[in-house]
Amino acid sequence: MKTDIKSLSIEELKTEIEKLGEKPFRAKQLYEWMHGKLARNYDEMTNIPKSLKEKLAEHCDYTSLKEITVQTSKIDGTKKYLFELSDGNLVESVWMKYHHGNSVCISSQVGCRMGCRFCASTLDGLERSLTPSEMLDQIYAIARSTGERVSNVVVMGTGEPLDNYDNLLKFIQLITDENGLHISQRNITVSTCGIVENMKRLADEKLQITLALSLHGSTQEKRQELMPIAGKYHISEVIDACRYYFEQTGRRITFEYSLVGGVNDTNEDAENLCRLVGGLNCHINLIPVNPIKERDYIESERRDILNFQNKLEKRHINVTIRREMGRDIDGACGQLRRRHEAAV
Repeated sequence: MKTDIKSLSIEELKTEIEKLGEKPFRAKQLYEWMHGKLARNYDEMTNIPKSLKEKLAEHCDYTSLKEITVQTSKIDGTKKYLFELSDGNLVESVWMKYHHGNSVCISSQVGCRMGCRFCASTLDGLERSLTPSEMLDQIYAIARSTGERVSNVVVMGTGEPLDNYDNLLKFIQLITDENGLHISQRNITVSTCGIVENMKRLADEKLQITLALSLHGSTQEKRQELMPIAGKYHISEVIDACRYYFEQTGRRITFEYSLVGGVNDTNEDAENLCRLVGGLNCHINLIPVNPIKERDYIESERRDILNFQNKLEKRHINVTIRREMGRDIDGACGQLRRRHEAAV
């Protein structure tokens, strides 16, 4: 089995290079080409000898995603990418331009097994998890494509990141490494639907990343209606894990709350939500749900969204309504991949 060279730390790469009978300094050169200069293949590495390139091609896999399509929003310039992996599977990534810098939202799995009712990513189940290099190369490919620096990374695309825990951790190590893109941990957000034991494991790593919990319901019953995982982890357990994360890291928790018309957007829901997160250092991100044709959920009315926000603010809870990016280009997770696969 070949080594996934792009998923190796610089120390692991030195060991690999020495096993191939090469001098350790070649590891630093290779690492810089892969993670600094974002080379697409060995051929682009001009100071690596041909003999080493031949050894690498024989013993190591080099992850380089193939761009299948890119859609650009006429509204805000958001770009939605569809990439093909080496095994033919497809993943989506989104590039968003903000005044504070460029953000890339990446996928962590092909498909998803969490079954959230309002999400297109989960309709076909989980195919497989992504390797660290496949997560990285979504960012690298987009940086090459746009010619612009990526300053923020959101692991909130297709998949449940904490269902791919070890690869996620390795990805964070590589993307924040000073020898690569060196993105600050504080500029990385990882989303989860609430795998409690892995939330606690992540807290114990004491990283400075932001943890975003997909909450979407103000009570156990409402959450279970929208998110099957709530049948395994009670809402009180999940909130306790959020408190633990804050205690271990000092990082404010973000709660993602998709507003579904007539389902979780009432005054009672707002009151229950205030009670649920009261006293926790948190920020609530209200998300007008993206309608998808396979589900019958609809977006809340604008007045209901504003009313919901107002109720939270009156209780001194930090809350924003997420700016909708790329709505005209299949911006929601899983939509572009499904549409492409249906067409071929």
